[in-house]
Amino acid sequence: MADFRTHITASSAVGVGVGLLGYSTMGLTVEQSLLGGALCSIGGILPDLDSDSGIPIRETIALSAAVIPMMMIDRLRDFGLDRESLVLAGAVMYLVVRFGLAELFKRYTIHRGMWHSIPAAGIAALLIYLITDHDTSPVRLFKSASIAVGFLTHLILDEIWAIDFTHGLPRVKKSFGTALKFWTDRALWPNVSTYAKLILLTLFAFGDPSITEPIRIQRQELNRTASDYFQNWIQQSRLASQSTTNQDTTGESLQPETPTTVQPAVLR
Repeated sequence: MADFRTHITASSAVGVGVGLLGYSTMGLTVEQSLLGGALCSIGGILPDLDSDSGIPIRETIALSAAVIPMMMIDRLRDFGLDRESLVLAGAVMYLVVRFGLAELFKRYTIHRGMWHSIPAAGIAALLIYLITDHDTSPVRLFKSASIAVGFLTHLILDEIWAIDFTHGLPRVKKSFGTALKFWTDRALWPNVSTYAKLILLTLFAFGDPSITEPIRIQRQELNRTASDYFQNWIQQSRLASQSTTNQDTTGESLQPETPTTVQPAVLR
């Protein structure tokens, strides 16, 4: 089995190719292409979330906890959160991923289980699709595909490392076929659970515009209404101030002048 360093190195190298492909053929910006390459690199270590050793899962969880809140900024803005609320939401998501997600994988997954599978790569891609912005754009699909490519790179490396070449002729290890698979023979429930999540996330992805677009439109209308109300209030206050100033000026001009008393000259 390939180690953590091999996986992150290989997925990063593939990520460079993914970024160049997005920039040269899809017309993406440099920033978007770099983000796709970075997601491919991260995808290359995601299968290690079910690892029994400490370093892979610790590094993967820490990186995921830092990246996920940043990728959800556009999503959170759709709900009208201000800057302070965005910071608080990001902190909460970091804690949930850093500790809650790690505990879930520790309790309910086993190494080389269904998280090491092709359907799991689809689940990872759909999760990235759902946490990014609401527009069904090539950029959004590119991000999802990048994470899936990195995930599959990990699985392919595990299968390559399951072939032993030390004695000249290739020898297949017992771990061969446990990574790049569609189902597991260990039990029925992991297969049912994995495909149920895959179907559910697919339905969410197709229904995402119908859910988020009304929220976005409503928020825009509320912002527009608040802005119009504020502008009208400023305009009315300005007109009222000008009217008061004009009245004061008119009152001063119509005020009768005080007659000047002429003192009689004193004859000597």
